[in-house]
Amino acid sequence: MSTWYEKACFYHMYPLGMTGAPHEHTGDAVTNRFEELNQWIPHMKELGCNALYIGPLFESSSHGYDTRDYKLVDRRLGDNEHFIQFVRLCHDAGIRVVVDGVFNHTGREFFAFQDIQKNREHSPYCGWYRGVNFGWNSPYNDGFGYDAWQGHFELPCLNLQNPEVKQYLFDVIRFWVDTFDIDGIRLDCANVLDFQFMKEMRQQTGQMKEEFWLMGEVIHGDYGRWVNDEMLHSVTNYELHKSLYSGLNDHNFFEIAHNVRRLEALGTKLYTFLDNHDENRIASKLNDKAQLGLAYLLLFTLPGIPSIYYGGEWGVEGMRSRDSDAALRPCIPLAEGQALSGELTEFIAKLGQIHTGQPEFHGGRYQELILTNRQYAFARHGEGSMVITAANNDDKESSFSVPVPCKASQAENLMDGTIIPVTDGRLHLTLSGNTGVVLKIRED
Repeated sequence: MSTWYEKACFYHMYPLGMTGAPHEHTGDAVTNRFEELNQWIPHMKELGCNALYIGPLFESSSHGYDTRDYKLVDRRLGDNEHFIQFVRLCHDAGIRVVVDGVFNHTGREFFAFQDIQKNREHSPYCGWYRGVNFGWNSPYNDGFGYDAWQGHFELPCLNLQNPEVKQYLFDVIRFWVDTFDIDGIRLDCANVLDFQFMKEMRQQTGQMKEEFWLMGEVIHGDYGRWVNDEMLHSVTNYELHKSLYSGLNDHNFFEIAHNVRRLEALGTKLYTFLDNHDENRIASKLNDKAQLGLAYLLLFTLPGIPSIYYGGEWGVEGMRSRDSDAALRPCIPLAEGQALSGELTEFIAKLGQIHTGQPEFHGGRYQELILTNRQYAFARHGEGSMVITAANNDDKESSFSVPVPCKASQAENLMDGTIIPVTDGRLHLTLSGNTGVVLKIRED
């Protein structure tokens, strides 16, 4: 029986940006922005999403990844009670909730770091951070040095080999499970986290809640090093992300298909996306916006656990600048976003419903059927069932024949319900430029 995350279609929120929270956290007043986020829950359902990745949420000083307090919801968004209600509403709507786990580093205002600043060598927390050196100095003139994430000294790196640090963070996760009833964690900077720490986390969280999901942020490398029975259930599939927009821009389906084949052993477990809070919007990356729908068609039907980044359903654009990600994390009141709804929104909603409704997409085997630069068809296999996706990335109409690898008499277009006959074991298709179809094969 499939787990909830194998059947998941995610919506991704960056709440500090989407609600227009101030970038700098000043003062202790609570502003309840969850009242606004509550309104997005029916919208997620309409898109066919049954899971939410939301974060960062820990009390922090600026962008959310410089944690001050792991047991407080950021007061720019609300308080713990507001988030408890939000998760309850999500669960009532059949939506699982996954939050950011920022465990590689803290902010400088975290209590352990401030204790080192105050008590120096006598602090009991000197071993909580990597590379603490009282014979050196930091750019902040602390009188000591320390390892910082990618040289950003506002983000001192935790020592995840320290048993006290590990136990503290595992207690934090238990607090979030017990208090908020979260269903999983997306591990920030998983590519640099200590492997033993992640193995112990898998053991601990498995005891906290049944089917608790661990997904890691990993950009490069052999994803199998992280995704296995001992560590994480999933990681971010940046390789597919890159091949999707690059392959469409170059009219080169070979790039996409090659990537899918390379990751075939793990592909169905990986978290797939077209854009996120760190990447330029797909609507800005594609040279031809007529291919937006095609990009989402591939996202929802290729192996993986698909996600929609807020605003993507409306074709929102955004490019990071050299020193800011703000354009990737815009404030979008729901009413303003919904005013942008159109064919793309309806198309994505239909794809979301297809993905969650068809078991072939919940870990089903992938089989390549046709591959040229501009035409691509593949099957996803269930137990005695099959769905075929066919796509045309040419600007012009294209007719081609797709082999059906089972005995069948017809196929149903899952987008509009029309029936296409299977003749001599083949589907004869004519697709307009930059379009595709998702076909349920009706076996004899």
